[in-house]
Amino acid sequence: MRGKLSGSGNKSQDSGIAEMEELPVPQHIKISNITCDSFKICWDMDSRAKERITHYFIDLNKKENKNANKFKHKDVPTKLVAKAVPLPMTVRGHWFLSPRTEYTVAVQTASKQGDGDYAVSDWSEIVEFCTADYSTVHLTQLLEKAEAIAGRMLCFSVFYRNQHKEYFDHAREAQNNKMLPSVKDNSGSHGSPISGKLEGIFFSCNTEFNTGKPPQDSPYGRYRFQVPAEVLFNPGTNLYFADFYCMYTAYHYVILVLAPRGSPGDDFCKQRLPLLDIADNRFLTCVQDEDGRLTFRHAQDLILEVIYTDPVDLSLGTVAEISGHQLMSLSTVNAKKDPSCKTCNISVGR
Repeated sequence: MRGKLSGSGNKSQDSGIAEMEELPVPQHIKISNITCDSFKICWDMDSRAKERITHYFIDLNKKENKNANKFKHKDVPTKLVAKAVPLPMTVRGHWFLSPRTEYTVAVQTASKQGDGDYAVSDWSEIVEFCTADYSTVHLTQLLEKAEAIAGRMLCFSVFYRNQHKEYFDHAREAQNNKMLPSVKDNSGSHGSPISGKLEGIFFSCNTEFNTGKPPQDSPYGRYRFQVPAEVLFNPGTNLYFADFYCMYTAYHYVILVLAPRGSPGDDFCKQRLPLLDIADNRFLTCVQDEDGRLTFRHAQDLILEVIYTDPVDLSLGTVAEISGHQLMSLSTVNAKKDPSCKTCNISVGR
């Protein structure tokens, strides 16, 4: 597959396209084997002129583009030219394909002439499809990039969650004293398989280097729920790597998921995310000694966002007002990943 400019529109009006006996129009377009950056395409067509077909023109557009198939032959870089190969044909790794994105596609058959011009069929019908999320293969690539900058491990003893006072009042009064999981927003990598799908509660665990305690500032509210680390993270919990991103700053974030074994969140993650060894990884560890005592460590050089997938009762910890500032500029709510960062991007999508 070559990312060469090719045509659409009325074939008799397109420059560089010759007139000749009609070529078969692709019928019944089928898209299959969709990944975050590839798909297979096949179609039916009249077999009588197959021997004259030398190329296929594929018109690939993001769905929000309402003018698909209305461009001049040489103007639009979303047209692909492929040599005629047995179907189904794989379109893979093209710069235009991003994860979790809706596309339209249409096809022409073409015959290259001796003078370099093409004779082409009419365009096929337009079909729609959506690319997939990152697979565990892609997430493992992100994981390895994150490991490279994680830094040394620091001890910690609590997970904490900052919110406004009204959030905790609502949990007490309307949710039976519980914080309930909610659907993750679209922050982080565009191809993340948890965005808009996984339900959980965000926690932090990073500590200040000089005190070993949680920072007194927060982007999310002046009230903090604090819970002993072993309540959420213990040998009965599975730990998954979910994402690695930045927001046009020097700070890098890793999203991890803590899911009680056998819970709905655990079932969701085991199909989609790399599982980490809770006692031996570069991000967040829980180690049990011979006496059964648990010790906890977090990566120093990453900001960890930890999603816990079950409800959490406020009686398991404490809620208190912090003494620092509310740093709204550090909020990651629906934050978009910097697609140009070489540290946290992989070769597919954005």
